[in-house]
Amino acid sequence: MRLILLSGGSGNRLRPLSNDARSKQFLKVLENENGDSESMVQRVWGQLKAVGLADSAVVATSKSRVDMIQSQLGDSVGLVVEPQRRDTYPAIALAAAYLSSVEHVSPNEVVAVLPVDSFVDDRFFLPVG
Repeated sequence: MRLILLSGGSGNRLRPLSNDARSKQFLKVLENENGDSESMVQRVWGQLKAVGLADSAVVATSKSRVDMIQSQLGDSVGLVVEPQRRDTYPAIALAAAYLSSVEHVSPNEVVAVLPVDSFVDDRFFLPVG
């Protein structure tokens, strides 16, 4: 299974904290198990790492978000970078094309698309059964 994490957005849903320069997914408004502040993107990425799924994931984002993602997640995160923000469907299509043409993922592979600004329990990422 491969994962496409959507990390775009215009930053207008959590105003005045978020804005075009800093979307809500990058705001450190959550508390982790150590009591430290973390962002939504850091939380989701940490959850994926904890269950061994981070290597199967790519983050679809726009050029303007690359520095923020790398500063919060590191330089080794797989990125699919849109030259311009074009909404959800084009981001998914570009990431799927990347998985197919660059990473040579089989057309029969299961691909899940998830937003990075969701808040789910760690059990959400565990295998069923």
